[in-house]
Amino acid sequence: MQHATKPPNLYPELFHRHAANPILTARDWPYPAHTVFNAGACQVGDETVLLVRVEDRRGHSHLTVARSRDGVSNWRIDAVPSFAAEPARYPEEAWGVEDARLTWVDDRNQWILAYTAYSRSGPLVSLAATADFTSFSRLGPVMPPEDKDAAVFPRRFGNRYAMLHRPVSTGSFGAHIWLSFSPDLRHWGDHRVLIRARRGAWWDANKIGLGPPPLETAEGWLILYHGVRATAGGCLYRLGLALLDLEDPCRVLRRSDQWVFAPETAYEHQGDVGAVVFPCGWILDEPNGTIRLYYGGADTCLALATAELSDVLGHLRTCPAPRTRKR
Repeated sequence: MQHATKPPNLYPELFHRHAANPILTARDWPYPAHTVFNAGACQVGDETVLLVRVEDRRGHSHLTVARSRDGVSNWRIDAVPSFAAEPARYPEEAWGVEDARLTWVDDRNQWILAYTAYSRSGPLVSLAATADFTSFSRLGPVMPPEDKDAAVFPRRFGNRYAMLHRPVSTGSFGAHIWLSFSPDLRHWGDHRVLIRARRGAWWDANKIGLGPPPLETAEGWLILYHGVRATAGGCLYRLGLALLDLEDPCRVLRRSDQWVFAPETAYEHQGDVGAVVFPCGWILDEPNGTIRLYYGGADTCLALATAELSDVLGHLRTCPAPRTRKR
C-alpha cells in the first residue's frame, strides 16, 4: 500500500512573538519621549544592548542605549540621549538621526553604526563607530539622499568592506536593495542592485529595504528585508528572507516568495504608522541557535520575536533561486 507523501509546509510560522510584548514603550523612558521603536541590537558580554530610536515631542529622532541581562526585561536606559543629532557640526542631521544597524567589524575592533541622517535634502546614510556605546565617532555621510536602510557586513571581501542600502529612484523604477564596496568605510563605489522589488501584486512590489544587518551562517549570509505594499487602507510592511553567498555577496542564492512575518497584533496596527513591523536588529544566541529579532511596532513601540536558525535556513532551502538579471 502506497502512503501519501506529506506536502511541504508552504507557510511555516518561523518567528514567534514574545509574551511580554511590547517590551519597551515611551512610558519606560527616563525622560519625555513621544515614541520608541526601530532599535539596533547586539550582544556585549552578558548584556543585550539596544540602540533605540526615540522620537521626541518635536518630531525629531535621536538614539538611546538600553541594556538588559535577559534581553527582555529590567532595561537600564541612558538618562539622556546617547547619540543625538549635531546639526551645527553635521548639517546632514538637521532633522534627526534614525534607525541604526549595528555591526561588529573585526579588523577595526569596533561596532559600526549605519544610520539614517535626516537632512534638509532628505534621508541619507551616515556611519559612526563605537567600542563601548558610551562614546561615538562619526565617519560622516557615505551616500547622498534619498537613501536609507543600510548595514555594513562584519568582514571584508578581498580588501573591501561591503554595505547594503536602499536608494530611492525619483522615477518609476522602484526602491531596491543595493550593494556597494569601500576600501576604508568612507569612500564607496562599485554600486549594484542586489535584490529588486518585484512588480504588480506581489507583497514586496515596488519598495523593499533591509531589516537587520546580514547574519553569517554556514549556508550563507542571512538577509531579512521588509516589503511595502500600498493598499487602499495605507501601506503594509511585511518581512521576507534571502540568502547570499558567503564569499561573494553579489550572488543571491535564495529568496522567499512569501512573506514570513506580518503585522497581526494591536501594538503592530495601532500607533503613529499602523500595519508596520520594522526590525533593525537581531542577535543569534549561538549555543541554542535561537535568533532574537527586535522590531518596531507601528512606529510606536519596541517588540521581540524569536526563531530557530535551523528552521529559517530550512525554509530558505525550499525557496527558489532568483533568476540572474543584469544591473
